Amino acid sequence: MSAERRIGVVIFLAICVIALLALPELGRAQQTDLSQQMQLFNSLPPDQQQSIMQRLGIGGSSGSGLGGLGSLGGLGSSSLPGGLGGYSGSQSVLLQQYLLQQQRRQQEGEEEFGPPKFKPGDTVLIDVSLQNDQDQNNPNAPNGQNNGQGMTQNGNATLVAPAGGINSTSQLTPQQLQYLQQQLATNNQRLQERPQQPIEELQADEKQRLMDLIDLIRSHNPYQLDSAGELLLPGIPAMPLAGLTEDLATRRAGAEPAFAKLQIRLTLLPLKKEGSAALKPFGYDLFDNSTASLQSMINLPVPADYVLGPGDTLEVQLFGSQNQVFRLTVARDGHVSFPQLGPIEAGGKRYSEVKSDIEARVGRQLIGVRASVSMGETRAINIFVLGEAKYPGSYTVTGVATVTTALFAAGGINHIGSLRAIQLKRQGEIARTLDLYDLLIRGDSANDAKLLPGDVVFIPSIGPTVSIDGEVQRPAIYELKGAASVSDLVQMGGGLTPTADRDGAALVRVDAQQRRVVVNVNPSAPSTASPPLRNGDALHVLRLRPQLDSGVTLEGYVYRPKYFAWHEGLHLSDVVQSIDELKPNADQNYLLIRRELSPSRRITVLSADLATALRAPGTAADVTLMPRDTIRVFDLETSRANVIAPLLDELRVQSNLAQPVQIVHIDGRVKVPGDYPLEADMHVSDLIRAGGNLDSAAYGMHAELSRYTVDSGEQRRTEVLSIDLGAIRSGDQSANVALQPFDRLSIKQISGWTEQDQVVLRGEVRFPGTYSIKAGETLRSVIERAGGLTAQAFPAGSVFTRVELKEREQEQLNLFAERMRIAIAEEALEAARGNNSSSGQSLQIGQTLLEQLRGAKAVGRLVISLEDAIHARPGSTNDIILRNGDELVVPKQRQEVMVLGEVQSASSHLYQRRLSRDDYIDQSGGVTRQADRSQIYVVRADGSVDAGRRGWFSSSAGVQMRPGDAVVVPLNTEKLPGLVTWAAITTILYNIAIATAEAHAI
Repeated sequence: MSAERRIGVVIFLAICVIALLALPELGRAQQTDLSQQMQLFNSLPPDQQQSIMQRLGIGGSSGSGLGGLGSLGGLGSSSLPGGLGGYSGSQSVLLQQYLLQQQRRQQEGEEEFGPPKFKPGDTVLIDVSLQNDQDQNNPNAPNGQNNGQGMTQNGNATLVAPAGGINSTSQLTPQQLQYLQQQLATNNQRLQERPQQPIEELQADEKQRLMDLIDLIRSHNPYQLDSAGELLLPGIPAMPLAGLTEDLATRRAGAEPAFAKLQIRLTLLPLKKEGSAALKPFGYDLFDNSTASLQSMINLPVPADYVLGPGDTLEVQLFGSQNQVFRLTVARDGHVSFPQLGPIEAGGKRYSEVKSDIEARVGRQLIGVRASVSMGETRAINIFVLGEAKYPGSYTVTGVATVTTALFAAGGINHIGSLRAIQLKRQGEIARTLDLYDLLIRGDSANDAKLLPGDVVFIPSIGPTVSIDGEVQRPAIYELKGAASVSDLVQMGGGLTPTADRDGAALVRVDAQQRRVVVNVNPSAPSTASPPLRNGDALHVLRLRPQLDSGVTLEGYVYRPKYFAWHEGLHLSDVVQSIDELKPNADQNYLLIRRELSPSRRITVLSADLATALRAPGTAADVTLMPRDTIRVFDLETSRANVIAPLLDELRVQSNLAQPVQIVHIDGRVKVPGDYPLEADMHVSDLIRAGGNLDSAAYGMHAELSRYTVDSGEQRRTEVLSIDLGAIRSGDQSANVALQPFDRLSIKQISGWTEQDQVVLRGEVRFPGTYSIKAGETLRSVIERAGGLTAQAFPAGSVFTRVELKEREQEQLNLFAERMRIAIAEEALEAARGNNSSSGQSLQIGQTLLEQLRGAKAVGRLVISLEDAIHARPGSTNDIILRNGDELVVPKQRQEVMVLGEVQSASSHLYQRRLSRDDYIDQSGGVTRQADRSQIYVVRADGSVDAGRRGWFSSSAGVQMRPGDAVVVPLNTEKLPGLVTWAAITTILYNIAIATAEAHAI
């Protein structure tokens, strides 16, 4: 059920519900009896009537200037008993006509209610099989099987709501429920009357004949009904199906003798039509939404040139020494009776003239009084809408109604009615002819004339029609008015789209010999050069081909993918003029070019070495390009499969027995292994170049080439060839074997190959730098290879870092940061619950620590004694075994002591033997109030920590200081609620800061 029909149902239900709530004694009123509905409406209080009118979009206030709109022909105000209480004139008539039109639309919808029915042009899916095949969806199956929609496996019908948005039977009207019950009773009767026929055993030849018929019918799925609504199956007479449901159409097809021993089922496919089949007549959908039309037409403003007549109402407001409001109705003699002024002539005059006259009289004759005149309710007039209207008949509309108002009142125009020659007849003469195309396409309403009592709006039959589809803005079926050309039709269709072929279109027409022919036309030609159109012509505007006809495309790993104009003699170096056009790490030695050969459009592939082409432009290495060539640039880091795979698929599609798939493969120690297109005259060196060349672990002397051949077209044989890579690299062309389809080249790896381990020595060693190490080599050995330490070296302050330690420390830092974030969130929640303002400081400090912790980078320092490592016995504990990535930083001699943490001024001081730890703290201004004096510690130059001995007779303040040491005064977290467990985090941050500073102090 469409949305428009649902609106009608909702309106009727709303009126009845409100009436039943207001008048319980009328609760037995029937929904479908409009006369009783109107009686109920008349019985309602004015406020409830006003609410209903507003819901229908009809304003009840005076002076709105209702633009007349009736909605059902042949019925005037006298056709319903009584007027509408609280409303008069055109408002009452409009409501009555609107409700009548909704009732008629609802009745039409109920006639269409039910399962979908076949129509000409519908798409049908045919499912056919042998009777002994167990098809659970067979509509002709015996009892106990599924009988299609609404049937259970017991053979009984069930109540199934049809498609269309109805979710339960409680939403159906009585007529719809009655229809369903009738359908279910009929289905049950058919099930009971169906004879149980035994399945006959088929002979082999007959079964084969039926299987051939089944395959033939299935191979043509889906089918489409012709213009007469007939289904044409191969070898079967035409079957008319228009107007039948799926169940009835299935039974109709099953009655054919050819299907006597077969099971057949027809399914209607709700496919969306496209192209010329989807074209609709232009403009007729303007009248589809009657509710929106009502709301837009009933509140038309009254123009200044409106001619007043009997029944019109003027509202006059006096202000000044008198404050009064008068409603003056134009009497039959054309006068209005104004108190204190007497009768004033208004009939036959324009509204603006009467308004000025009354305001001037009041100003002259009533001292100290002024008047404001506005238009109240307009008069109701009777007109006729005849011809090809949807609901032709007599209508009552308001005095400001126009021709289009009358068309909306009549429900619109039938599809066989003309939109371009609508006649307004007045006293037997044609007063005006309205072309709705002027209004719809150009917005011109000059011929939308005002209606007078007794006018006739006549809609003649449609004139010649033509259609346009394809690359136009508004494809549709258009009605012609007089002579028109192809150019005129394109203009009616909104013009061509940007992708339209402006030089060619196909005009399909029926010639004088009743043949359907095609005429090539130019859709962009002027009207004088375009052929005239005939009735039934169909213009199809073609789309431009998506191919690049005369150009070259550059794409891939480049800064600026682009199109390049092709000309004779265009080379690769003309398109890519510099290596700078390529992104870093682009493969300069292998560019892939996809070429489409003309006229066969066969795909071929060739490659190019860009570096060689730029060094020698114009030579054979600088490939000559052809139109539609696509140049693809690769990088050396990622796989090329996503780009090459579609190209290989194209090569597979066009291959055959005589021309096998042109694909080769390379794997092993190359930078980009995989499948590659086989080029003409391609050799082993070309395939290595395609794979990104050999990597550092490749065995450069020999490789293996696996080749598949077919002996005498009978069997496949594998041959393994040994390739001398050394000879190829030295330029021996005889070793550079030519490739064939399906060849596989395997590049071996050097025996015992592993990545070289390295360590770094920086700072005060005689020969700092990166040193390759062998397995098990120690720090002592590498320092000896580096020449030992210099005279300025400070071994006690050396920083030794290891990659594995750095990774583990970073994981711990991230874990601490996450725990700290959770703790801050919990502390903030507790503070909010307890309304504790004192926790604000701790949260602020916590946020600062969290940001510092997130920004901290692990160092991976391993605390060692470099002096002990240098003089260690081989194999002893101090003889440190190195690993790949280890780094040793040996600083210069240190003469300072660093103080940091919760002191007044974090700084470094010159080392003095007589000064203690606390002395250095005093030189930094002393500790702050947040300092934890009991937890002060010293970080030695080698990274070890000395917290001092604490006891009854000793103090940590007596720690002996050394050059390069750092004194750390931590934060007293016990004074900050919620931060007690975060003391370790401050220690980590301090230690990282010290280690980082020492690692960079060389």
